[in-house]
Amino acid sequence: MAAGKPQLVVLISGSGSNLQAFIDAIGDGRLHAEIALVISNRADAYGLQRAAAAGIATATIAHSDYPSREAFDAELIATIDRHRPDAVILAGFMRILTEGFVNHYLGRLLNIHPSLLPLYPGLHTHQRALDNGDCEAGSTVHFVTAQLDGGPAIVQARVAVGADDADSLAAKVLVEEHRIYPLAAAWLLSGRLAMRGDAALLDGRALAAGGVQLLAGQALPA
Repeated sequence: MAAGKPQLVVLISGSGSNLQAFIDAIGDGRLHAEIALVISNRADAYGLQRAAAAGIATATIAHSDYPSREAFDAELIATIDRHRPDAVILAGFMRILTEGFVNHYLGRLLNIHPSLLPLYPGLHTHQRALDNGDCEAGSTVHFVTAQLDGGPAIVQARVAVGADDADSLAAKVLVEEHRIYPLAAAWLLSGRLAMRGDAALLDGRALAAGGVQLLAGQALPA
């Protein structure tokens, strides 16, 4: 553990591209933090290899080994809390967490969702945007609450929908995810960002419903 650096625990289930965005942001100084542990519920998640390559400790906690969501989440909490993290980052963690887990980390638990919430919570967001004829899509970093994809938004990045299919749109959105997620974590870890009731506050001011709004490729705010 690096002295004085805020500690993160990152939860993944798959490729870990957003985990890599955090590793890169820490490496180039955009995020003053240390990833203490990466946890996956799948032993074959490629993100575990990303973590190992960066010298980060990993753990696999398979949800299938536990008789209930509550039992699985209890083991997650026990493992996470050994590292006393300042924030817990969901980076493609494909499990619905119990209210007990969410409340345990309330205000310190962040997620990124590939839509402009409150539009399209849940899965298949890009295809749903295309089916609806939307001219914009994007991604939202938000605090996690017991409501699925329903916590207060912190920052959204918008991309134009062109002659896209679901895969090409997902790729455009993912570029922006990698930019805005470490930014939101930096705000939280520096004390600039907080959750109060149903609102996200940045520098003491409540953010609008969609959070800070950015366009694709727009310079990130300080």
